[in-house]
Amino acid sequence: MTESSLSKPKGGQLVTIAIWVLRILLALAFGAAAFFKLSGAPMMVAEFGKIGLGQWFRYFTGATELAGVALMLWPRTTFYGALVLLAVCVGAFVAQTGPLHGDIVHVLVLGSLLAVMAWICRPNWLLSES
Repeated sequence: MTESSLSKPKGGQLVTIAIWVLRILLALAFGAAAFFKLSGAPMMVAEFGKIGLGQWFRYFTGATELAGVALMLWPRTTFYGALVLLAVCVGAFVAQTGPLHGDIVHVLVLGSLLAVMAWICRPNWLLSES
């Protein structure tokens, strides 16, 4: 399998540009969230305190977000990065509907965009029929 078959979605140059723009915007959003978690921003410390799993979970979530961002920005691993960040969104959804009682709209929007990214950039082995 060549890199070009993994990194180039079907479509023209405009589609490729649009996907890169989406990829970068998602990376910026999750990178910023990871920065606030890992730097100990008071809002994040308080939020993870409400979740009740301890501050280690804040560090784990921030590191997971950074790993997902790195994977998503590398064309060969965009699919896997989108899945990692989608898993973070699932956890955020559970936290927002549970102990945080917060706004779930942003989680649903980011999760939907990540699902679209994963679908568009899925590897060829998922496309092959057995």
